[in-house]
Amino acid sequence: MKIRILTSIILSLTFLKVSGQFFDESQSPLRVKWHYINHQGFKIIFPSPIEKDAQRMANTFSYIYPRLASDLQLHKTDYPVILQNQGTSANGFVQLAPKKSQFYTISPQNFDSQDWLNNLAVHELRHVAQYQKILGPSNFPLSDRLRFAYLGISTPLWFLEGDAVLTETKKTNAGRGRQPSWIMPFRTQLLSGKTPSYSKAYFGSERSVEVGYYQLGYLLNAQLHNTLGEAASNKLMTELAKPKIVPYPFSQSLKKLSGKSTRQFYLQTVKQLQVAWQAQADSTPHISYTAINRPHQYESNYLFPVQTEQGDLLALKQSKKRSPCLVRISPKGKEEVLINIGYQEEPWFSYANGKIVWDEFRADARYKQRSYNVVCSYNLLTGEKTQLSHKNRLFAPRLSADGSKIIAVNINWDNKAELQILDSQTGHTISSIKNPENFHLQAPAFDEQGDKITWISVCEEGKSLWLAQGAHKRQLISNTRQQIDKPIFRGDKIIFNAHYNGLDNIYQIDTATLEVKALSAAKFGAFNASISTDGQQMFFNNYDISGYNIASDYINEKAIGQNHFVNFVASQKSNENIFEQIPDSTFQSKPYRAFSHTINFHSIVPLTDEPGEKWGLQLQSDDLLNTTSIRLASSYLSSLGRWTHEAQLSYKALYPIIDLAYLNRPRAGYYRFGKQLHHAQWREDVFSLKLSVPLSINHFDRQWTWKADLSTYLVNRHFEASEKGKLIETVRFPMSYRLAFGQSSRKAERDIAPPWAQQFEFNYQSFPFDSNRSGELFSIQSYFYFPGLLANHSFLASFQYQHLSKNFAGSLAIDPVYGYYQIKALSPLINNLRLHYRFPLLFNDWELGSIAYIRNLKAGLFCHYENIGHDKMAKAPKSFGLELSSDMNLLRYTPIATLGTRLIFVNKIYQQKPIFELLFNYFF
Repeated sequence: MKIRILTSIILSLTFLKVSGQFFDESQSPLRVKWHYINHQGFKIIFPSPIEKDAQRMANTFSYIYPRLASDLQLHKTDYPVILQNQGTSANGFVQLAPKKSQFYTISPQNFDSQDWLNNLAVHELRHVAQYQKILGPSNFPLSDRLRFAYLGISTPLWFLEGDAVLTETKKTNAGRGRQPSWIMPFRTQLLSGKTPSYSKAYFGSERSVEVGYYQLGYLLNAQLHNTLGEAASNKLMTELAKPKIVPYPFSQSLKKLSGKSTRQFYLQTVKQLQVAWQAQADSTPHISYTAINRPHQYESNYLFPVQTEQGDLLALKQSKKRSPCLVRISPKGKEEVLINIGYQEEPWFSYANGKIVWDEFRADARYKQRSYNVVCSYNLLTGEKTQLSHKNRLFAPRLSADGSKIIAVNINWDNKAELQILDSQTGHTISSIKNPENFHLQAPAFDEQGDKITWISVCEEGKSLWLAQGAHKRQLISNTRQQIDKPIFRGDKIIFNAHYNGLDNIYQIDTATLEVKALSAAKFGAFNASISTDGQQMFFNNYDISGYNIASDYINEKAIGQNHFVNFVASQKSNENIFEQIPDSTFQSKPYRAFSHTINFHSIVPLTDEPGEKWGLQLQSDDLLNTTSIRLASSYLSSLGRWTHEAQLSYKALYPIIDLAYLNRPRAGYYRFGKQLHHAQWREDVFSLKLSVPLSINHFDRQWTWKADLSTYLVNRHFEASEKGKLIETVRFPMSYRLAFGQSSRKAERDIAPPWAQQFEFNYQSFPFDSNRSGELFSIQSYFYFPGLLANHSFLASFQYQHLSKNFAGSLAIDPVYGYYQIKALSPLINNLRLHYRFPLLFNDWELGSIAYIRNLKAGLFCHYENIGHDKMAKAPKSFGLELSSDMNLLRYTPIATLGTRLIFVNKIYQQKPIFELLFNYFF
């Protein structure tokens, strides 16, 4: 119960950003009309507005799968793929239980130099091939969840993701392995003498810059292929397909093939990376830039620096210590927070003439597959913040020099992009620039007069830089594999990011001659240039061991220099681009009726309870659109020697979620008849219904949540003839009502809890339809979070109250205070007040071999009161004490476990020695 309540609170009060491989249980709105195409093992399910994309993917999947899986000796597969067009988060995943892949078709503002859906196709279908190779064909029906669990136990995420990135880099003309900025954090650490341990490189850090398990995986997989040959992936996955009853079987399989454990192989790879990257550094001249922002001991990023007319600098600050915010830095280095901002798909803001604009993510209140990207503004003079647009999909807004107009990328529901010009006061659309080629569009910008526009387009052939004036537009750079980004005007020249010399730097192109010159020569990477108010200098982000700092330099053109980028797949066999000869067939598209695909049984899983008294199996069904879940289970109760049978149905397509359940179970108990105590056994049927409406919205850095539940049940008991008439045979529709609502501010990575948050929950239960029972249960639970004395500290005050009468007497609607699960109470529980102060002690990043990676050490103090106003002893704490805990990764597995201890001192009237508790929890 404690874990369940705590989990509910945390999920209600925190923002979650999810990426990579994950389970998604959200729904699309009912109005979405779904169609499907069946072709060569792929069932492609898609909304009707993006049929053109679905037809293209039907051709693509069947053509590329044999080519990207050939090294694993696989040639065909059978997988459903869902194309989602309702959201604004660009992503993709592959899962089992149920088996499906999901593509989020909207393109991001900063990605590879190829078509977005092609990028997803090669990466996600490689995951399909991995699953097929490691888990084998589904010879055992209804085993998806167990097979997926084995994949999680046997194979680290870095291997799966790294192998997919290696495949996209080898099999296409693009791929993240060709981007210096993508592996820049790891390169920076090694060349700065800060080699992270294997666990720190894999799991990340709450203190310093993270390598990223995608990047780590790519480099380790490339090393595998360089040392063991092109068949390395096939050999390793073949070994992993052999079940081993040992912890972390991946390391054993790797050692069998390479002679080295995972950690040893990592250290060997690091040595070779250091040599290769040092040689690149020695061959690439660089300038040491001094940071303008104050130095910091933990990772902090000051993104998109720009100078105001008063000489201050503005930047978007991100750090592990506090949530993202816009800051102003004075010429003397004093830093002032202007405004906290909400979740962004990608970091971004623009400044001009006293105004700031940026884009933020907005989730649909109920259907989380649907989301929006809106434009927000802030007036630097008045401090007023405004949301300019609503329920649209606008990205990378940039102001004109006079601050009167905004240009942004608009992406329609049919996945077609255009440039849209908005009034910066009202947010209304002034005009738009069409995109007949349907390129992906990125980072548009006005010139100083607001007459010319530049932007970047992306297609399968590469990236292009454009210039437009009126109806005339032309390409300045055409179909390059350079990671060009964030263009701005400087007179008749355009400044942008690229990696011509093998590192990300700032470059300039003359719009008349098309000559490209370098403007920076950073050691690790330079990005996001802006021009000073006098036009003589540029401010930009210079990357180093502590993150993205602010630097400045006079604008001097330099030669581009030679490209010494270290391509870790260059020495390997290079296949031709698998997208070169995609067929262009047209397939029959049919309506996809979600209701007719409701039943989709995929797994049988074991069931047990905490005491180990209940053992059984559950059959699970989930449809592909996350609208219907069915659970059928039978379990054996050892204490009674009888079986329990249950069925559950959850229908989530409507605005309220409908949960229906049936339970047939054995029961036993004692009853008094006359003067004698009798023992009875019976079976009972329990029919239950629950309606719930979960809602949540976000606005700037705040999130609001609401949930309303209504539930009832009917119980029919089947007694032996000797008990009939002596016990109540029917419990008729007791009613339960629950209303919960709250709001919270956005958390930083290091925060124990949201700095500001309130959560309330009201519960009421009664028996309005049952003459045999009476009474009421009413409870209130409230939680108030406040900032602590120092950064990342948290103070929680929680008040809870319950009123119980008649048949509810003896129940618990609220939790006792700490320690009183072990002690018999002397008086009924009416209310409690809980005071908690929690704070981080260390962010240690300790690696204890393969046993544990200890991420941090946290502490807390608590003081609990009970029955305030109803008990003479309520003036003294009922219990108080302290707790210590640490978040860690155990046995090199990804789930984070919290291990801790709590020492509880109880009220002296109980004559109880201090209670010592051990705490353990884990989460994904």
